[in-house]
Amino acid sequence: MTEFEMIAKTFQGLEEILAKELIDLGANGVAIGNRMVSFKGDKALMYKANFHLRTAIRILKPFLHFKADSADDVYEICRKVDWEKYMDLSDSFAVDSVVYSEDFRHSKFVAYRVKDAIADYFRDKYGKRPNVSVANPDLTFHIHISHDDCSLSLDSSGESLHKRGYRQEAMEAPLNEVLAAGMILMSGWDGKCDFVDPMCGSGTIPIEAALIAKNMAPGLFRSSFAFEKWKDFDRDLFEEIYNDDSQERDFEFTIRGYDKDPKAILTAKRNAKAAGLLDTIRFEQRDFKDFEPVKQRTVIITNPPYGERLVEDNLLGLYEMIGERLKHALIGGEAWIISYHYECFDKIGLKPSAKIPLFNGALPCELRKYEIFDGRYNDFRGGDRRLKKDDLPTRRSSTLRHKARLAEKQEAKEADKPLRKTDERKPFRKADDHKPFRKAEGGKPFHKSDGKKPLRKNESGAKPFRKSEGGAKPFRKTDKKPFRNNRK
Repeated sequence: MTEFEMIAKTFQGLEEILAKELIDLGANGVAIGNRMVSFKGDKALMYKANFHLRTAIRILKPFLHFKADSADDVYEICRKVDWEKYMDLSDSFAVDSVVYSEDFRHSKFVAYRVKDAIADYFRDKYGKRPNVSVANPDLTFHIHISHDDCSLSLDSSGESLHKRGYRQEAMEAPLNEVLAAGMILMSGWDGKCDFVDPMCGSGTIPIEAALIAKNMAPGLFRSSFAFEKWKDFDRDLFEEIYNDDSQERDFEFTIRGYDKDPKAILTAKRNAKAAGLLDTIRFEQRDFKDFEPVKQRTVIITNPPYGERLVEDNLLGLYEMIGERLKHALIGGEAWIISYHYECFDKIGLKPSAKIPLFNGALPCELRKYEIFDGRYNDFRGGDRRLKKDDLPTRRSSTLRHKARLAEKQEAKEADKPLRKTDERKPFRKADDHKPFRKAEGGKPFHKSDGKKPLRKNESGAKPFRKSEGGAKPFRKTDKKPFRNNRK
C-alpha cells in the first residue's frame, strides 16, 4: 500500500515516548515536534496507530499544504479543493483549528472560513450545503497555521484517543488515560515485577498498567473510530487488525490499587470489569499510611492530590507521610510521583533520581522518581548499584520546551499581550492570580515560598488548596455501543 504523511498529537512531555511507540509499530520517517510526532506509513499503519498507541490523543492525515496571509486567502484556497474526494453532500462535518500566527488572531474565525469554503463548494455544484455538526460529525477536518504555513488534515480518530471506552464512572479530578500510560512507559515498568498505586482513585493507573503488562491494545474498548466513516475505509483490513491478539501475553505478577475512599474502590472495580481486567488487578480499601512493607521488588506510580481540584486538610502532612511510608515499606523498589508544588516534594524528604516536566491538564507538574535503598546513600553508591538516569525516556529537550513556555508567559505579561491559543490546554494563569506556593511576582511553578514556616492562610484571607470554581464534575456514564464480539 502507498505510504503517506501522518501526525500523532500528544501532551507536552510525552513526545519521545510516543515516537518510540511509533517506531515499534513500524512507522517510517518519525520526527518529534512540540506536542506532536510526524511519521509516514500506509493505511494499515494508520489503523494500527489509532488502535495500539497509548500516548497519542489524535491521528491526523494531512492532505493539503499551502501558504496564506489572511483568513480570506484560506477561504479562496480551500474552496478550490476537490472535497468530494473526502466526503459526500449527505455527510456532516466539523472543522477544528490551531493557529500560531500574528496575522491570524482568531482561530475560530479561520475554522469558520474553512467551513464556508466547504459549504460553498457543494452549494455551487449541487445547490445544497452539507450539514455542520459539532457534536457528532461524520468527518472532522483540522487546519493548522504556523505563521503563514497552513496545512489541512483529516482527523482519523474522532473522539480523543484517551477515551478508551472502559471508563464507566470517575471520581473527582480523574487522571487522563494517556498521561497515566505515559507515566508508566516512562518508568520502564514492563510487567516483570509487582505494581502498586496506593492512591488509585477511579483506577486509571492500575488499569493502564494491566493493559501494558498484558500488551492489550487500548483501542479494544472503543465503539468506533472516525476513519470507519471515510470513503476509502477498508473494513476487512481493520477487522484483521482488531481481531489479532497474537501479541498479547500472560502476566505473572500482581497489580494492586488502594484507596481510602470506599466509593473510589467500587468505581475502580467497575472500570476494571468493563476492561475485562478485574481478575488481573487487586483493588482494596486501604489508606496509604497503612501501606505494608513489600516482600519483593515493586514499582509504585501514583498521582496524589495537589490541593487544586481535590481538597486535602493537611496536604503537606500527606506528602510527609508518603515519604515515610516509601522509606520504610518500599525497600529495593522505586516510586514515581507526579505533583504540582515544590513544597509537597520537599516534604517527601527523599532524594529523587529523576525530575521530568509534564502537564496534567493545564497544570505544569513534575514526575519524580525515587529509588528506595536500605542504609545510607553513600553506601548505596559504593556498591554495584547506582541511581539509574541513563535510561530515562525524556531528556533535556522537553525541559527546554517547558522553560520556553514559561519564558513566553513572562514575555507576554511584560508586553501586555495575550498568550497564544493552543489546541490541547488552556493558557497559563496570570502571574498576579493568587495561588498557593507561588511568589507574588513571576508566578513560576515549583518555586519555594519565601518563608520557611509551613504555609498558612495569608493576610488577604485566601485559603490554599481550595477547589477551583465550579468544581470538577464526575464523568457521566457513557452510552457506548456493545463491543465487537467477533474478537477471538
